[in-house]
Amino acid sequence: MLLTICHRTVYRYARPVTLLPHRMMLCPRGQHDLRLLTTLLSCTPPAHIEWTQDVFGNLIATATFWDEVETLTIDSRMVVDQSATAWPVFSIAPSAQEFPFTYSADEVADLGSMRDPQYPQAADSIRDWIDTFRGSEPTDTLTLLKEINTGILAEFAYRASAAERAQSPDETIHSGHGSCRDFATLFIEAVRQLGFGARAVSGYMQALEADEHGAGKQYGAAHAWAEVYLPCAGWSAFDPTHARMGGAGLIPVAVARTVDQIRPVQGGHTGAPDDLVEMLVDVNITAGTVLASAFDQPQPAPS
Repeated sequence: MLLTICHRTVYRYARPVTLLPHRMMLCPRGQHDLRLLTTLLSCTPPAHIEWTQDVFGNLIATATFWDEVETLTIDSRMVVDQSATAWPVFSIAPSAQEFPFTYSADEVADLGSMRDPQYPQAADSIRDWIDTFRGSEPTDTLTLLKEINTGILAEFAYRASAAERAQSPDETIHSGHGSCRDFATLFIEAVRQLGFGARAVSGYMQALEADEHGAGKQYGAAHAWAEVYLPCAGWSAFDPTHARMGGAGLIPVAVARTVDQIRPVQGGHTGAPDDLVEMLVDVNITAGTVLASAFDQPQPAPS
């Protein structure tokens, strides 16, 4: 399926400010079930843009500005071919089909920090929480991961957040709610406690919802989820916000050890912190190739 993704970010300032370089992660990652066909990135005011790759292989655009501004607009438009199936088959190596299993020495070395828990202060809370899913061992690996994934949506309420950083896993457990970034963080930390290699993913979600006439209406949003490394099957997507597995409807842009490393746009300005009046974000995903702008008025930033 051809999809056009339009992503607009608008910053408004109380007075003219000098912009510091802005680091943008907006270009989808190519993979076997997702092909990037075209991409266009522009800034108003105009900027000098340099492209690089980070340690995870993510494509980074760094924009440098010259003039003082009261408004900054970043527009990204991409066309991708998404072919992920809604009913994925995870071809896990026989040696890893039952949990617990042991990664090979090479996998242990290469996964490195992707297996290391990031929140030692939350270890007891997470251990108590995941014990409800473990039962007797050995157990089916995929079933265990699926139960943790679906258990988050069943137990915790979704709440959008504009916070700079994700909640810690124990904050999510004790508060009973979280955003997509918070749920991905909890899932990653939980499976790392069990010894799995896991990483955070940021990108877009494309889905269908029924309108008042029962017809399908397409929409999209910035989104965060997780991937777990399973021998032979490779990096496999788990979306605890929607209790889904596999890449259908998900368009990955960046991967990293934590979700806080892969925010779509990061940058600053000189002056007082309260010079920033508002940040507005709009994501629009439509089927087919859309050449003209698909933006309406930007809306408040999603989680």
